Amino acid sequence: MSQESYDISNILKNRGKAIIKTSIIAILINVFLAIFKTILGLFVNSIALILDAVNNLSDALSSVVTIIGEKIASKAPDKKHPMGYGRIEYISSMIIAALVLYAGITSLVESVKKILNPSPASYTILSIVVIGLAVVVKFMLGNYVKEQGKKINSTALIASGSDALFDAILSFSVFLSAIIFTIWGISLEAYIGIIISIFMIKAGIEIMLSTVDDLIGHRADHEMVERIKELVSEEEQVLGVYDLALFNYGPNKYYSSLHVELPDKMQVDEVDMLTRKLQHKIYKKTGVILIALGVYSFNTKDKKATEIRKTVEKKILSHDWALQVHGFYCDIDKNSLRFDVVLSFDIKIEDALKIINKEVKGLYPDYKIQIVPDLDL
Repeated sequence: MSQESYDISNILKNRGKAIIKTSIIAILINVFLAIFKTILGLFVNSIALILDAVNNLSDALSSVVTIIGEKIASKAPDKKHPMGYGRIEYISSMIIAALVLYAGITSLVESVKKILNPSPASYTILSIVVIGLAVVVKFMLGNYVKEQGKKINSTALIASGSDALFDAILSFSVFLSAIIFTIWGISLEAYIGIIISIFMIKAGIEIMLSTVDDLIGHRADHEMVERIKELVSEEEQVLGVYDLALFNYGPNKYYSSLHVELPDKMQVDEVDMLTRKLQHKIYKKTGVILIALGVYSFNTKDKKATEIRKTVEKKILSHDWALQVHGFYCDIDKNSLRFDVVLSFDIKIEDALKIINKEVKGLYPDYKIQIVPDLDL
């Protein structure tokens, strides 16, 4: 194994350790808070405090799911799953979302029951102080988990941390309701419970929608795309980088494909050497595996071809929906033009091709035209 691949493996290994360590800390603190709040909630007859304890328990279960998900996601690729198991982490986030959603719905039902059949709470000064301390602990835990998630790009940890921060705010509302009851004798327990439930349901839905977005696939990270294009463009022979696509198989696990524009005088062995160099370079610098590299031939032998290219590009790019023209090659001897056009999502591909074909034919009626439409990835 090369030093470069070892470095990338080390990064992924350390990431896994960080996820497990953070999750274990979250489990221990949440279980402690859940037990503590349940006992205190039963002692002072507080439905809001008991529901807050249920929330802590759901957070602990979320962390358990995160650990299991990481263990599976870190498995090495095999024959059945040659791209690895990285996307399991997104499934973990979905399970966490389901747990939060279930806890929220259950809490809402219990709160409504408490409104229909009220029973007053009986807080003491000591219990209020203890609840306040629990709020501080929960806030610190949520912030810690979320920051760790951002640091190592873990959607599961970010989801758990965000949920914990919401919980801290809701726990603070329980703290305030306890103070209000102690001073003015107004019981807001069940109503605070409903607010907690609504926020839990909202958080569950948001986590679920965010994870679904990851599973469906979305626009590639702009910084990563620009970094890869920069690395490829550093090579002297490369005249342009196009059609760069990133395929995500879990956090920090990317495969890529792209096209490069090369002078038409290059030999096949030179292209082969360049391709291998770029694969090694991109993996070493970014950890992205370049699985496919296509080649566009660039006219260097005929000035007329260059003039035709400029004329065609100017005509096509006069349309707002035509974002880029690349891979242009003009064969003067065979009277043929071939090129790709990147289209926005504002026009149907069929309509765009008809317009472009008609306009280019009008400019060069004797030429055979081959147009490949590209999406704005």
